[in-house]
Amino acid sequence: QVQLVESGGGLVQAGGSLRLSCAASGRTISTYAMGWFRQAPGKEREFVAAINWIGGTTYYADSVKGRITISRDNAKKTLYLQMNSLKPEDTAVYYCAAGVSSGSYLSASSYNYWGQGTQVTVSS
Repeated sequence: QVQLVESGGGLVQAGGSLRLSCAASGRTISTYAMGWFRQAPGKEREFVAAINWIGGTTYYADSVKGRITISRDNAKKTLYLQMNSLKPEDTAVYYCAAGVSSGSYLSASSYNYWGQGTQVTVSS
């Protein structure tokens, strides 16, 4: 089993920055692909970014490309999401996910483990 705990969310003005962290415990995550998803009120959970197990390949939703960077530190068992130039439409609960056994890194259904989420609110 893997436990994931997100942190770093909060309230920020448009144009500001936040860095989300996802700390993993339990089984090693060093061989797992990991990702970030978000869910705004009344909307479905959507893909934000993903990274392969070694960190050499990253994937981003078109809506965040150029503003958001995903990274990981396997030694610290931590996943990061650096978010810059934030917009009000980025407001959502952000979830960390790990462990893709099959399917696309971009699909929530492909991930085996999930955190509880951290709220990001961007004011205009």
